Amino acid sequence: MARPTTKAILLSQNRQRFDQLTDFIDNLSDEAQLEDFPDGTMNRNIRDVLAHLHHWHLLFLGWYEVGMQGEKPDMPARGYTWKNIPELNRWIFEHYQKESLIKTRESLYQSYRSVQRVIESHTEEELFEKRRYAWTGSTSLGAYLISATGSHYDWALKLIRKARKSLQVI
Repeated sequence: MARPTTKAILLSQNRQRFDQLTDFIDNLSDEAQLEDFPDGTMNRNIRDVLAHLHHWHLLFLGWYEVGMQGEKPDMPARGYTWKNIPELNRWIFEHYQKESLIKTRESLYQSYRSVQRVIESHTEEELFEKRRYAWTGSTSLGAYLISATGSHYDWALKLIRKARKSLQVI
């Protein structure tokens, strides 16, 4: 799919990619949904992947809230830089280890809806004009949204499919 360039396409692609991900998971047995992935990935199961998506939604929403108040958000998160994303992702992984898959899915749905509402609240120009907001730097609000949503959903689905395929070979 092409990178979204309009509000309608951004909303539609997010819905489509999110639905593809959740439909794929829904079509797995309960046991398969809880199964650990083969070694080699930090996210060890579907819950871990969904928690990762949820937390990146929360990060975006935090940036957005602070940035839209005219302040500079800690990006990607307080104590982390874009250069040490693996450490942040490790923290996210560890933070959600006690959550159930059901709770994680509920949290993901809620944060997904919150991000979609942010998109719905903006005009196309507000979403895609570069340098419109000081906190987005040289890029657009839409670029951050694409990274936190559709592109991330694609990554998640590919990771889960790859793990499922590996498990079927073993």
